[in-house]
Amino acid sequence: MSATPAPLVVVAPLPRRVLAHVFFRSLFLQASWNRRGMQNLGFGYAIEPALRALYPDPEQRELALRRHLGFFNCHPYMAAAILGGAIHHEERVAAGLEPAGGPQEYKQTLQGPLAAIGDGFFWTALRPFFGALGAVGVLAVGLPAVVAMVLVYNVVHVTLRVALFRAGYQRGDALVPLLARLSLPVVADRLRTASAALAGVAAGMLMFRGTAAAGPVAGVVAALLAVVAYAALAKGARLLPTLYLSAAAGAGAAVLVARLQGSR
Repeated sequence: MSATPAPLVVVAPLPRRVLAHVFFRSLFLQASWNRRGMQNLGFGYAIEPALRALYPDPEQRELALRRHLGFFNCHPYMAAAILGGAIHHEERVAAGLEPAGGPQEYKQTLQGPLAAIGDGFFWTALRPFFGALGAVGVLAVGLPAVVAMVLVYNVVHVTLRVALFRAGYQRGDALVPLLARLSLPVVADRLRTASAALAGVAAGMLMFRGTAAAGPVAGVVAALLAVVAYAALAKGARLLPTLYLSAAAGAGAAVLVARLQGSR
């Protein structure tokens, strides 16, 4: 006689309003940052509405919340994916499909790699790109460009956070192959290249304006300083000292040119 197969347990998804509440709270992930647990209190605060819906029993809900008060630290944008994935695993724990340690193992496994990806993409690529784009915009159309760039940046980053949260919630462990297909490090390299090009455009616009105001001599001096600074950096000079020396030399040259023109 064949064994009766175990009944298939279907995990009912949480209501959208609960997920929306969790995501909104995740925007304040770092509001209670602390040295001991770093983002643990913010994570617990964010996931609490989901735990309240999954665990009607107060004791079970307290145990579930305590699971998420351990150490947690990740890039605040990429943490949305881990938050969604933790809810995915909590649904399975509540349904009896995996042990209670599953959500914590998921968090501990992904927080480090996603922190590195988030730092490389958002902090050193996307944000500098919009900063350089804003600088060119200010030189071209004025201060409204700053407002426009801030708005566009926030639309982009919030959209990405929503997408990461949904992907984590819907896919759970399958989130990793999805992130690999996104190739965020490759996109980050392209954004950095574009940022450098935009910075060059902004520098050219400033030099053109300075030349128009102070004369061709000032433009030649500025170009020579730029070439010398670039050559120094190419030979291994430290960035900040080179920038400070270039700025001081440029200020001195500007004063000298102004005095020479005034003495004529």
